[in-house]
Amino acid sequence: MKRLLLILLLITGLFANENVDKALEYMKKEEFKQARVLLEQESKKGDAEAQFMLGIMYANGQGVKQDYKKAVELYQKSADQGLAIAQSNLGLMYYKGQGVKQDYKKAVELFQKSADQGFADAQYNLGVMYYKGQGVKQSYKKANELYHKVAEQGHVTALYNIMFNPIELL
Repeated sequence: MKRLLLILLLITGLFANENVDKALEYMKKEEFKQARVLLEQESKKGDAEAQFMLGIMYANGQGVKQDYKKAVELYQKSADQGLAIAQSNLGLMYYKGQGVKQDYKKAVELFQKSADQGFADAQYNLGVMYYKGQGVKQSYKKANELYHKVAEQGHVTALYNIMFNPIELL
């Protein structure tokens, strides 16, 4: 929950839609019913940020019954419009098999799209997949490159992996 609120705080002000901004404020105050009403209105209009945020609510069961399939549907709509964070979240759904059949290759594809836009969490997750050889040919070198790239952006888990779980390059 704290991680979600941190993400929401980080994206505050990034949305041009006033109703989405209001919904974000409601979410911060855990007034999910009010947020849901606004997000559903904007989502029906095709607003990518509203679709993404509504997806979060369904994924976490906030103000709605938890429904991974609905979250995937909403993330997909948003991801199709190029929203990096939605692409990353959708990648996680495929990685974990939540609301969809687990598919590491699809997860890699989505993480890559998001990573190409500079989204650090997607870059990190892609690094993990290279490290483990999930959906891609295992490459400690590629994993190490991605970990260093996101560590430079302040990604704490990547920094930890570099410092305490160094990858021996082959």
